[in-house]
Amino acid sequence: MSRTASDTITDWLNDFESALAARDADRVAGLFAPTSFWRDIVAFSWNITTVENRDGVRGLVAATAATTDASNFRVREEPEEADGVTTAYFTFATAVGRGSGLLRLTGEGAFTLLTTLDELTGHEEKRPKGVEHGARRDRVTWKERRAAEIADPDPYVVVIGGGQGGIALGARLRQLGVNHVVLDTHERPGDQWRSRYKSLCLHDPIWYDHLPYLPFPDNWPVFAPKDKIGDWLEMYTRVMEVNYWGSSTARSATWDDVAKDWTVTVDRAGGEVVLRPKQLVFALGVSGKPNVPVIPGQDVFAGEQHHSSQHPGPDGYKDSTVVVIGSNNSAFDICGALWEVGADVTMVQRSSTHIVRSDSLMEIALGDLYSERAVAAGVTTHKADTIFASLPYRILHTFQIPAYQAIAEHDKDFYARLEKAGFRHDWGEDGSGLFLKYLRRGSGYYIDVGAADLVADGEITLAQGQVVELTEHAVRLDTGEELPADVVVYATGYSSMNGLAADIVGQPMADRVGKVWGLGSDTTKDPGPWEGEERNMWKPTQQEGLWFHGGNLHQSRYYSLYLALQLKARQEGIPTPVYALQEVHHIS
Repeated sequence: MSRTASDTITDWLNDFESALAARDADRVAGLFAPTSFWRDIVAFSWNITTVENRDGVRGLVAATAATTDASNFRVREEPEEADGVTTAYFTFATAVGRGSGLLRLTGEGAFTLLTTLDELTGHEEKRPKGVEHGARRDRVTWKERRAAEIADPDPYVVVIGGGQGGIALGARLRQLGVNHVVLDTHERPGDQWRSRYKSLCLHDPIWYDHLPYLPFPDNWPVFAPKDKIGDWLEMYTRVMEVNYWGSSTARSATWDDVAKDWTVTVDRAGGEVVLRPKQLVFALGVSGKPNVPVIPGQDVFAGEQHHSSQHPGPDGYKDSTVVVIGSNNSAFDICGALWEVGADVTMVQRSSTHIVRSDSLMEIALGDLYSERAVAAGVTTHKADTIFASLPYRILHTFQIPAYQAIAEHDKDFYARLEKAGFRHDWGEDGSGLFLKYLRRGSGYYIDVGAADLVADGEITLAQGQVVELTEHAVRLDTGEELPADVVVYATGYSSMNGLAADIVGQPMADRVGKVWGLGSDTTKDPGPWEGEERNMWKPTQQEGLWFHGGNLHQSRYYSLYLALQLKARQEGIPTPVYALQEVHHIS
């Protein structure tokens, strides 16, 4: 009888389990190809870490096999074979929970392995019974109970930031029975989206952007406008019973190394509240403070100046001459909206920018995982997330480059028009396009929803160079060109979120934690050394009890589970020995 792909995978998993049970790190390492990657999300390492090649596998197993006690590895569905690689999904158990993973097996051994901890034994997410039937005196209604919880949550976890990241994490914590409060400076959930310029919308498709537990409905638009997202986040927060405090600003947070807790001082609607959580999470997206450059003459300029994050929308500027400094997503969105109302608008491009059309991104780069056709082919959101997470960052570019080469060919006329207009375009430093640029802290990209055509056609004036001075009525570039201006918009990005954290926990503690975000890829804005994972995101940091969470909607959805499980384990006193805690590197 011929052997099947399932037989091959089952044999490998059995050998893997046997070697782990024997605590034989050398034997486990021998099951991997000479060039190989094992990405573990909490299951073995109580961390998010990727080890490379047989030496890396050997080190991970030697340090974690005894405490993890992994067993019961089982193939979950029929493996797939293509180009000499067999891909298989599997499940397994650990000493404290249940996990799953994805294996890519070649003739040399495992090429990639993903292992994730999905739930904690005895603390599984369960559907609550809700109303208790029967008659009783002094009944507390659901509405009364929720009001009391929100008013006095006695939080084990305080989450600073009530955007999609903080709300998604709050929903996870709620389902795991972890007392929490999410602090947001805005009055209502979603106001962070509502307050931005009116042309803002999601530039990536709906299938990429679901939140935990509650996917967008089938009639939801492919690309959602900002106010619709704001309404969804407000509804989601209520339905998922997230303990949300609006109009609440965390003023300071100090750690007590003896009591092992935080003292968090909160300005809540003008009154001071002090919270004493064990865990503090910064959920501030990807960015920190608005980056407003210091330019000679800013005190001389007679017109209006503001950062893109404070841009109120185009309506008040329809008769104005506006100079937008920058060529990123915000710059294009703002320029396009200003053009629509009739403003005279100029974009200043200071460095090359990667542009990808939104439809092309959806169909070519994301379509196999996050699209209508992917759903029709049986690719659930969880399966798509698993596939995406299983691609180690070290080799992710090898999967991305062909997609962006296909986009370049598909949209070659579009790019030719842009270049003819003088726009400096790039595909990332290694040709891998948008997502790796985003992961590497590169801000020079735009997911095009129409404004690039205005630049290509000359409807939006394009200027090249560095801004060296503002005069009373103009912006002067290093080329000598002067751009008349009534309004200057700084679409100049944001600093690292370390800066916002430092405002609350203090600079010494922020320095102790080190960089947040970036892979250490030795590319522009992402200097080494190589980390192999997003620095300090969704995992333990050098400061006990301090965490960072966020990213786009996809990352907020996926990683919120694993951060919530780490927090729940600590609340329950489950041992969480962390393997390969990130080293500290200076903030840049």
